[in-house]
Amino acid sequence: MDLSQYDAASLPDLLPLYYRRLFPFYQYFRWLNYGGVVKTYFQNREFSFTLKDDIYVRYQSFSNQNELEKEMQKMNPYKIDIGAVYSHKPSQHNSVKSGTFQAQEKELVFDIDMTDYDDVRRCCSSADICTKCWTLMTIAVRILDRALADDFGFRHRLWVYSGRRGVHCWVCDESARKLSQAERSAVAEYLSVVKGGKDTIKKVQLSETIHPFIRKSLSVVEKYFEKYALVDQDILENKQCWDKVVALVPDAVRETVLQEFQKARSSVERWQKLKKCLSNAADIKKGGLGASEIMLQYCYPRLDINVSKGLNHLLKSPFSVHPKTGRISVPIDLRSLDKFDPFAVPTISLICSELDTVIKKEDEDQSPDGESEMKRRTRDYKRTSLAPYIKVFEQFLDQLDQSRKGELLSRSDIKKEF
Repeated sequence: MDLSQYDAASLPDLLPLYYRRLFPFYQYFRWLNYGGVVKTYFQNREFSFTLKDDIYVRYQSFSNQNELEKEMQKMNPYKIDIGAVYSHKPSQHNSVKSGTFQAQEKELVFDIDMTDYDDVRRCCSSADICTKCWTLMTIAVRILDRALADDFGFRHRLWVYSGRRGVHCWVCDESARKLSQAERSAVAEYLSVVKGGKDTIKKVQLSETIHPFIRKSLSVVEKYFEKYALVDQDILENKQCWDKVVALVPDAVRETVLQEFQKARSSVERWQKLKKCLSNAADIKKGGLGASEIMLQYCYPRLDINVSKGLNHLLKSPFSVHPKTGRISVPIDLRSLDKFDPFAVPTISLICSELDTVIKKEDEDQSPDGESEMKRRTRDYKRTSLAPYIKVFEQFLDQLDQSRKGELLSRSDIKKEF
C-alpha cells in the first residue's frame, strides 16, 4: 500500500505516529502560552477533541506542554478545536460554583468557508473546491488582512488553511484577545458587506458616499475580478448565467443590458457593455446595484459572523488533521499568498510515509543512541513536507515574542519616568 495516498480508513493507524513524532508541540505550546506572562493562561484554555466515531470531548485543559502531549498521544484526536481562556480550569468546570465559570479571553477569530459562496461559483459546490474558486479565499485573505492591520492596528494575524475548503484567521494581539463580545461583534459587522441569505437577491447595498474601507476592498477585488469571474467562472457565458447578474441592475437599464448582451460574444465583452450601461444610467441608485456592488457580491469575503462574535465559540486548531481529506491544517505564508495551493498541502499519509522512509534509513545507518526526544522530534518534522509550514508558524511566534519584549521594555521605561 502506498502510504502517501490518503485513505480515511488509515487515519487510526497514522494518528499515533503523527502525534508521537510530527505534531509541533513545542511551537504549539509556545503560541498558546503567550510567554507565560499570565501564569494560568495556558492551563485555563479549553481544548476540545473529536475522537473516532464522532465522540466529542469538550472542556479539556492541561497544566503544561507535557500534559497536553501525553493526553493527545493517548487519545489520538481526529480533530482538535481551541476555545477560550476561562476563569477556572475547563476540566474542573463541573466542580466550580454555578455561574462563576466564565470565558474571559480568546483570540479574535474569523472563519471563511467556500460553501458560503455557492451562489456565485460555477466550478464547484458544497465541500468541493478547485484552483478556480480558491481565488475567492485569496481575495478574502487580502481584504481582511489589510483591514485588520490598517483599520484596526492588529499586528499578529495568523492565517490558517482549514484542511478542506476554507481559511481561518487568529488575531493574537493582546488587545484582540481582551475584546468583549460587543467589541468583537462591532469588528465583524464592520467587515461584513455581503448580507442576506439564499432568498436575498441583492446582497450588497452601498451608500452614495463609499466608505474608504469599501474603496480599498474594491481595489483588491478589481485585481482579480476579470480572471476569476469573467474568465474562470464565465459568469456571463449564457442567458442562464447572466440573468442572475441582470437581476442586480436597475429596472431602467435592464432591457438595454439584455440587448447589449445578445450582441457580445464573451463574459469579458458583456461586462464592459454592462459597465457602460450602468455609468450612463443617471439614476443608478434607485432600486439597483452598480458595477462595484456586483463585483463585491461575487467576490467579497463571506464571514461566519457568529464564529467571530462569540467568546466561547470553538475553532479548529492549526495542525489538526482534516479526517475527510487527510490534509493538515497549516499556516499560510502571506508573502506568497497567490501561490498557495490547497492541493499541495501535505496529507498525514504523505508526511508519515516520508518519516517512515527516514526511520528505515536510520535503522540501516544505525543512528547514535542517547538523542534527546525534543531534538529527534525537531529533526523528524524537518525531514517531511510539513517543515516549511512549521517555519511560517515559527516566524509568526518570533514576531509575537519580539512584540511582547518591546511592550515589557516600554512599560518598564514608563515606570522609570515616574
